[in-house]
Amino acid sequence: MRPLLRWLALLGVAFLALQLFFVARIALMVVVDPQSTTFERSEAWRILNSKGALPWRQQWVPYAQISDHLKRAVIASEDDGYTMHDGVDWNALEKAWAKNSRAEEQASRRAAARKGQVASPKVVGGSTITQQLAKNLFLSGERTLLRKGQELVLTMLLEALLDKRRILEIYLNNVEWGEGVFGAQAAAAHYYRKSASGLSAAEAARLAVMLPRPRVFEKLPNSAYVAGRAGTIMARMADARLP
Repeated sequence: MRPLLRWLALLGVAFLALQLFFVARIALMVVVDPQSTTFERSEAWRILNSKGALPWRQQWVPYAQISDHLKRAVIASEDDGYTMHDGVDWNALEKAWAKNSRAEEQASRRAAARKGQVASPKVVGGSTITQQLAKNLFLSGERTLLRKGQELVLTMLLEALLDKRRILEIYLNNVEWGEGVFGAQAAAAHYYRKSASGLSAAEAARLAVMLPRPRVFEKLPNSAYVAGRAGTIMARMADARLP
């Protein structure tokens, strides 16, 4: 029994040390811009291994030098309650859970009817901007309850130690907008040959459409879906509240 208790105590100490490490890293972000994220480093390694070269576009720009159109478009598309919640939109999570459950049930019924496998249902996320940032900054892309729990802890730490404006600034400078394209400045230059500060409402809306699957939409920038979804986002941008 004692060896088990000793191992449990060691695991507890290791977990606490990890959380303190995260606290220190996030507290440093109050004044220091993060140079990379866990997701960016994993992507850099993947691209380097697959292509033997590393085409990479990223340039940090301050919050004031990012178009308000892009800020509004991203909030309207990804997290319309961004300025009002504490990091987690519980209503959105509940709706996403219910929608995914229904999709899984329908997929199971189709598989049973056809006596074979069918395509996996599309998973709908309910993550806020803060949750996405927490995951990209520190965590892997695996889908487990343990990782989701750590994501929630990191989300609360980000909200406690940084203000909404700083969280959005870090997010917009590190989010992926295509293979090897990270951050608003790189995206604006790559797609529109301009700086992030000069993006129009229509351009910002199209960039916001790409965020869920940037490497897919990078190849289909002028598709009917992108155009239609961009129009929807533009209609919502006026109601998006900036921090």
